[in-house]
Amino acid sequence: MRKITVCGIAALSFAQCAGAAEETAKTAESQKTADKTVQLETVKVIADSPVGDSGVEEYKLPSRVQTVDAKELDQAESVTLPDYMNRFFGSVNVNDAQNNPFQPDVQYRGFVASPLLGLPQGLSVYVNGIRFNEPFGDTVNWDLIPEGAIDRMSLESGSNPVFGQNTLGGAISVRTKNGFTAPGYRAELFGGSWGRNSEEVETGWNNGEFGAYFHFRNFHEDGWREYSPTGVMQWFSTLSWKNDDRSNLNMNFAATDDNMVGNGAVPIQLYNQQPNAVFTYPDQTKTNLFLASLDGNHWLTDDIELSGNAFFRQNLISTFNGDGSDYEPCEDDPTYMCDDGGEGEEVLDIYGRPVVSTPKVEGATNNFTQTNQRNYGGSLQAAFNQTLGGYGNRFLVGGVYNQGQVDYGADTELAELLPSRGTLGSGVILEEPRVRLHTSVYNYGIYLSDSFSLTDELTFTVSGRYNLTQIELVDQIGTELNGNHSYDRINPSAGLTYNWRPELNFFGNFSQSNRAPTPLELSCADPARPCKLPNAFLSDPPLKQVVATTGEIGARGGFADIDFGGGVEGDISWNATLFQTENSNDILFIAASGVYNNEGYFDNVGQTLRRGFELGVNAEFERFRLGLNYTLLDATFQTPFVENSPNNPYAQDGLIYVQKGDHIPGIPQNMLKFNASVTIMEGLTAGTEIIYNSGQYLRGDEANLTAPLEDYTIVMLHGEYRYDEHFSMFFRVNNLFDAQYQTFGMYGNPQEVLGPDYTNNRFVGPGSPRAAWAGVKLAF
Repeated sequence: MRKITVCGIAALSFAQCAGAAEETAKTAESQKTADKTVQLETVKVIADSPVGDSGVEEYKLPSRVQTVDAKELDQAESVTLPDYMNRFFGSVNVNDAQNNPFQPDVQYRGFVASPLLGLPQGLSVYVNGIRFNEPFGDTVNWDLIPEGAIDRMSLESGSNPVFGQNTLGGAISVRTKNGFTAPGYRAELFGGSWGRNSEEVETGWNNGEFGAYFHFRNFHEDGWREYSPTGVMQWFSTLSWKNDDRSNLNMNFAATDDNMVGNGAVPIQLYNQQPNAVFTYPDQTKTNLFLASLDGNHWLTDDIELSGNAFFRQNLISTFNGDGSDYEPCEDDPTYMCDDGGEGEEVLDIYGRPVVSTPKVEGATNNFTQTNQRNYGGSLQAAFNQTLGGYGNRFLVGGVYNQGQVDYGADTELAELLPSRGTLGSGVILEEPRVRLHTSVYNYGIYLSDSFSLTDELTFTVSGRYNLTQIELVDQIGTELNGNHSYDRINPSAGLTYNWRPELNFFGNFSQSNRAPTPLELSCADPARPCKLPNAFLSDPPLKQVVATTGEIGARGGFADIDFGGGVEGDISWNATLFQTENSNDILFIAASGVYNNEGYFDNVGQTLRRGFELGVNAEFERFRLGLNYTLLDATFQTPFVENSPNNPYAQDGLIYVQKGDHIPGIPQNMLKFNASVTIMEGLTAGTEIIYNSGQYLRGDEANLTAPLEDYTIVMLHGEYRYDEHFSMFFRVNNLFDAQYQTFGMYGNPQEVLGPDYTNNRFVGPGSPRAAWAGVKLAF
């Protein structure tokens, strides 16, 4: 985001504003001019595609966009980018299913970007123009995006086709720092509750032509729940070249070494007894990223810009999940182990031998996965900022190619369940759940966009994109998973804006986007042979691609230098939007069994609808700032279907019947956010954030047969004392009033692990208790 300020302050003379009429101010003409008022106008320039650095003025975008820059991220003392969005962005909420700050489910208007396999990913995420949705499951690993290295970020609403696949509900675009945007040396250290500590350093340098930037962060915490330590190490660096304002080139390198434990949902009865308890453990994820990329732009003329990037990205993800077990001694012959609670078939190890029943193989399983994803490609875009028939016009044309090569492996080891509900492996690896799968994913995209200004106030925008996805599945053990799939679609968009005056801007937009089924979903789509997430894949019946159609209308504006009396003046900005997104052929994971309802299959369930209303107001004064965001969101199924949900207490023979109008689980209907900060004295600031979310239905209750989770409100504080430009101290308090709340819920089977006394099948993702951290910042 680039800010352009037009000089002019209401109620001030033209001479005071511009400083250009010292001697002539006494003349009659100058006095006449001085009596005139000039409106302050702040214009944001927003990138209209993931590629390139230029864009259009915000008032010409026919959709809502929210932005944040490095300074605002630093002032908020946020731990991660999702942490900031959850506190300050409208229509964003976080389902903290893993209870780990680096593994949240981020939802915007009911669409999710999450690291969890199996969720229907409906947001696209880009970093320096590189798609960060993983090729295997379209997941987003938030730990791979270093919050401290972000220069600016935008969240654009709707199904904008220019941003490619998975842009069903919105698109997130991140630009990182370099030696030109972040010169100097900075360090930040903080620590506090839960053994959390973070050490972060960055340095930037340039000589006007060449620049360099380096960022490193080390983060560790023991976690507020039992057995939940996390360690994250992030490196990011950039070498830059700049030729005046006509050309720039950035070579970026990034790496991570992260070891995260997020122990998931817990039975409600166990939570009521011990809020920090875990159900089974561990639930460990390790990510190792290496990224090398090149991006840049060159102005061929004053009106024509050429932009592009090329990248190689490798992400190795290893998981280790201790879980309950469906394997028990066979009813017919207890000497051996069988599946389906002992009622099914005799199980074999990887050597084809029947598994002998002993205490070491009863009660638990250890599930291991390893996913090696190698992703590379590039994009090229030309932007023409030229008049057309005497009218202002911006035309974009671009092409994108990326390829993902994925090697996926999964194993299940029989284990003993310890009294602490941890697991002790037996060394017996089962034959049937073993998966060895190689996947090739090829994505091609060609897009066009044109913003035509019929007048200075009225702008029409049309765009379109052709997407082609080809997926090849190669079973490395047998042939069951083999398959070839191809999906293509042309997605259109059309919108307009009318900038009546700075205080009032109208916009409206129609857009479509799509997402192809992922290799994960295609490999687990047979109702007759359910698989376990994230482990066993059994077949690949074809699934239809999801198509999202969004319509939104709204208004926005701002008032500058409002005089409230008493010497108080300030600026106010506001926005109001009505939106609706309908998904056709939406894909849902249908549970069949499993302790966590994690055994099942993916299927197209028809149409789903997300519609609502957004309202936002922000005010900024000399000594304090205020912000308010409210969202009313109605997310419903529009096509009746029958779902397996064996752990739902109101299921009939293990089935629930979803009707048109039933609410989609996991999405609150009402979201309210308030934030305020005040400068108490020179150098000392303090602020608060309040988040309210209404209840949400549990996963496994798509038919809305049981009570949703309770509403919750949490209050946070933060503050900073800046001694001078080189040294400052800060603090942050989460959940000030120590409220007990849940951000996530699902149905599972606690009895297989906890015993027959645990009859309530509700599992919850508990919110964290009160916690505080303090730290220091150094800058040179």
